[in-house]
Amino acid sequence: MTFDQSGYRCRLEWGWQGAKSAAQRGDILVVVDTLRFSTTVVTALHYGATIAPCVTVEEMEALAAQEGVEQAYKPTVEARFSLSPLSFIGVVGGARVAMASPNGATCCRYGGEAPALLVGTLLNAEAVAKVVMNLLRVDTGKSVSVIACGERWTIPNEDGELRFAIEDYLGAGAVLSQIPYSQSPEAQLCSLAFQQAIPELKSLLCECGSGRELLERGRKEDVLHAAQLNRYTVVPTLRDGWLVPFE
Repeated sequence: MTFDQSGYRCRLEWGWQGAKSAAQRGDILVVVDTLRFSTTVVTALHYGATIAPCVTVEEMEALAAQEGVEQAYKPTVEARFSLSPLSFIGVVGGARVAMASPNGATCCRYGGEAPALLVGTLLNAEAVAKVVMNLLRVDTGKSVSVIACGERWTIPNEDGELRFAIEDYLGAGAVLSQIPYSQSPEAQLCSLAFQQAIPELKSLLCECGSGRELLERGRKEDVLHAAQLNRYTVVPTLRDGWLVPFE
């Protein structure tokens, strides 16, 4: 197919449709939603929690009622956990938390049939790349698609709901830049963009649209936390509907 980046082992896709098509062709998936799903999931798993990705709040609440797990609401709601990664810092290991996200969790759902689905971001890019390299080395017929999830316009326009988000492009590039297999032009450009941006990660995340939105809500520390490169080594993977550490 013209647009499936075939012939390359490393590919870049956008949004849930990209996740769905990549999973259907049998690619390994890396879901990148830098502000904030991927960052929150990686932080949560580092501190011993596991996360059930849900597409909607209603689905999250139903799962919590059915399985007796905790829920991650928006930071404005009084709850132990939220979509803020800082709410998971220092958590006692073993917490099971349902988390709704229209971007990262949705891409996990649509990519669920992939042979392996990982969650990556700036915080764990190097660790994710190492896992991907091992998987590609073991199965020489496989490719990896890194999914930059993007954001949603509040009011969809004639181009649809998807808003291309540079923070996800940077997170995807952080992973791709460390995988020494053949890369599609889309993946190459993403990798090169990240490498040029390394000295400015904090300022770029704070000044991009999604970062400014969080700053206006008083969540600057969330953005600064997300801008840290390779702080954690945990690699979340989807197993039986839950994001757990890759082993």
